[in-house]
Amino acid sequence: MKPAFIPRLINHPFGDPGLYVELRYLGQALLFDLGRIDRRPATSLFKLHHVFVSHTHMDHFIGFDHLLRLFLARERDLHLYGPPGFIENVRGRLAGYTWNLIESYPLQLTVHEIGPQRVRSVALPARTAFTPEQESERPFDGVILDEPDYQVRTAHLDHKIPSMGFALEEKTRLNVRPERLDALGVPAGRWLNELKRAVREQRDPDTEIVAEWRSEGETHRRAFQLGALRDDLLVETAGQKLAYVVDTIFTRDNMQRICELVQGADILFCESLFLDAERDEATKRHHLTARQAGTLARAAGVKRLENFHFSSRYERNPAPFRAEAQAAFRGDLAADVPD
Repeated sequence: MKPAFIPRLINHPFGDPGLYVELRYLGQALLFDLGRIDRRPATSLFKLHHVFVSHTHMDHFIGFDHLLRLFLARERDLHLYGPPGFIENVRGRLAGYTWNLIESYPLQLTVHEIGPQRVRSVALPARTAFTPEQESERPFDGVILDEPDYQVRTAHLDHKIPSMGFALEEKTRLNVRPERLDALGVPAGRWLNELKRAVREQRDPDTEIVAEWRSEGETHRRAFQLGALRDDLLVETAGQKLAYVVDTIFTRDNMQRICELVQGADILFCESLFLDAERDEATKRHHLTARQAGTLARAAGVKRLENFHFSSRYERNPAPFRAEAQAAFRGDLAADVPD
């Protein structure tokens, strides 16, 4: 079974943090953090519609200008999500440039600032030199993006400033029974994505689903009822879950919030700036050690841990970080205990 999410770290583990996730069946992608992204092909960045920023320290936000330059003349509503103060941060970056020749540009930035109780949103259209429009607020319930196929949840973590952790969750996975598809005599194609979308949106069972394909130079079509296809062709299973946690201190409160957010994730991408030997330095800097990353992953019952965001003082040797984190994750190294 092919996964719906294809995650890739945007840089090596000693570089700027960031996670690029391709949404296989939607032709889109998500980006978690805006570190240096200029090495990524523009074609992959053009798949982005939603970008999630943990906090605006330079190594997590310096890629904003590169992304803006790529998208500036494109017809796109690009959504950006970040912690308290995020709208001001984005507007501050925009204020550093002169915008007198973009009146015809169709780009719109929609910035969502995630507070402890409310999410504040504002539209920044290029045609008005990014003057704010359409300001709104809604209660914050943990979910910041809810799409038919997936949702993104977040939690506020402590890095001396708020730093957001994120979880990307596929909604119920809808798998096609290949033997039933063969019995229909209709080949697989994009129409199956439309079928799955209709099921997730709980459309009327009498809704018509049209399968279209080409064979021997001719276009063929067959119409089916949604309800009949759903019952005969699809099987529901648990969806995929990815989690992303960076720049936070190892405290009881943070541990509880992280475990609730990432519980049962298929993959947890977690920072590990230091090794356990420098635990005191990690605490002083409000970062995690590799042992602490492994402790969190084990406590949250995740299936796989990928630790990254290592300090350059270790001469770019990732092996000790991975070994320590995996030992704690397996239980071979005793779990760390928050102060």
